[in-house]
Amino acid sequence: MDFTPEQIEKMRTIGLRLDKAGTFWQEGAPVTHARLRQALLRWLAVREDGRDIVKLDEQRYAYVDVEDAHLRARAAHWRDDRCFILWDDDDEHELDYASLRQAPDHALYTLVRGMRGRIAGPAYHAVAERIVEDGAGFALLAAGRHWPIAHAA
Repeated sequence: MDFTPEQIEKMRTIGLRLDKAGTFWQEGAPVTHARLRQALLRWLAVREDGRDIVKLDEQRYAYVDVEDAHLRARAAHWRDDRCFILWDDDDEHELDYASLRQAPDHALYTLVRGMRGRIAGPAYHAVAERIVEDGAGFALLAAGRHWPIAHAA
């Protein structure tokens, strides 16, 4: 059976939402299966047009409404002068220092795999060990540099 582009587009709208706390909701019900949640986190992506999706491949994806950030930091640690973040998709990446932004609630946001990552709680405190005042704002001392921390819009 062949589907029209409009029908395919409609099928991609499945009522999936990711809230600020990191809970997935599908048609108003929480996604409670731990492995499914981890799979959804790993499949998160952003299309070229900026739309948030869960993506299996170029043709197979569905839209997801992301309330705040795609990923949340579970932990952070320093190796020498480099900071590594463990995200809630169980992936660890070196912090993207140049993309750091601070929100009014003091949480930090950064880019991770081309998506928004939120650093709060214990991970924030680990990163904050190396935040210093820098002129009228703040900077992170990491990777041999002062990285200015912008304000999140």
